Amino acid sequence: MDPISQGALGAVAALSISKSPHARIAAFAGAVGGMLADADILIKSASDPLLNIEYHRHFSHSLLFIPVGGLIAALLLFYFFRKKIKPAELYLYCTSGYATAGLLDACTSYGTQLLWPFSDLRVSWSIISIIDPIFTLPIVILICIAVFRKKPQFGQAALAFAICYLSLGFIQHTRAKAQLDLIIESRGHDSATRRTVKPSIANLIVWRSVYLHDNTYYVDAIRVAKLGKPQIYEGAHLPAYDLESALANHPEDSPLASDLTRFNHFSEGYLAALPDEPNFITDLRYSAIPNSINPLWGLNLNEINQAGHAAFENRRALSEEDRESFARMFKGEESPATQPHP
Repeated sequence: MDPISQGALGAVAALSISKSPHARIAAFAGAVGGMLADADILIKSASDPLLNIEYHRHFSHSLLFIPVGGLIAALLLFYFFRKKIKPAELYLYCTSGYATAGLLDACTSYGTQLLWPFSDLRVSWSIISIIDPIFTLPIVILICIAVFRKKPQFGQAALAFAICYLSLGFIQHTRAKAQLDLIIESRGHDSATRRTVKPSIANLIVWRSVYLHDNTYYVDAIRVAKLGKPQIYEGAHLPAYDLESALANHPEDSPLASDLTRFNHFSEGYLAALPDEPNFITDLRYSAIPNSINPLWGLNLNEINQAGHAAFENRRALSEEDRESFARMFKGEESPATQPHP
């Protein structure tokens, strides 16, 4: 998730096991531990654009790396707190904060390598968006109370809230998945595979659904509010990207073949080419609008650098029409005009 959420949950974890006199130190140490794992975002290469996304949520988010990450955080802070707290206690607070990083990221749909080095599986439970102020703000408020009043009990209350909210995300995910199954059944696509639902940005009400049938991906939005019947906002469909044919056109050891293979792994196989840009390969799991095929990012095979790697492009701009469309879905209003099918 975003750095504020990561730091906040790390602070909560440390506060929950701290002593009252240590509340402020514990919160700070836990926050540093919670955010430190995302230092992997600094791993970059000018010649290899995919290196950054390949190593984000990689070894630093592994369960096995937690004791090491906690130690690094403690060493960074030891000089400042060496006269106020025992080294073992500082390490405990840093490690408890660090332990939340990979687990919280795994709750999103981005994919986190919790089992590295034993597996390169990207774990993604898809029960919360990467940004959700309804989750983060109450936690931050409770942390502030705990710190200023030196009462770790408020940290424990924040932890209880986080668990309840993530549990709600699991329930909403289950409801959205059930609706996706009904959509597939209503269309006669019973043999559909690669069925997935994920929350749209900053809420647990409107979900993006994607599934594969007859080599075609179907994208829809599903609204699952607490009250009332679920609503379906039909989206677009487009052919799945033929990765096998694409790889056959490039030497196995070429940078471009490597890019396609790595991007396919990162995207969990949800690759498609844009109808009007056949050389732009998108990660179909994501779009700013839940029922849209407009990408958030992708590989541009028309832009090859001197090292032979394709450009990795972000496309996160939102039009006013997009904002209005999302607002209607969130409110449960009449279905906006769907995109024409390619």
